[in-house]
Amino acid sequence: MQQDLVHAIKSNPKYHELVSKRSKFAWLLSFAMLGIYYGFILVVAFNKQILAQPLWEGSVATVGIPVGIGVILSAFALTGIYVFRANAEFDRLTSEIKEEVL
Repeated sequence: MQQDLVHAIKSNPKYHELVSKRSKFAWLLSFAMLGIYYGFILVVAFNKQILAQPLWEGSVATVGIPVGIGVILSAFALTGIYVFRANAEFDRLTSEIKEEVL
């Protein structure tokens, strides 16, 4: 019985659509995060002066602090984007697959 259910799910075209869409979206967000992170690291490695500039005249805080916070917050934002799409589109497709198979 279990094998029949697995076969029915895997042969459903909506399952393949779900897997494809979810995979493409996850890779897109992963590359975006890697680009943000490695971009920051490359600036630190090759052009420290940009991040070492004070935020305003006489400030102890530098440009690097808000940029670093932005890198961290971008990870939260990308996670939120994924969760929003997962709750909207991916859960809908999963429900449709379950209805058709069961």
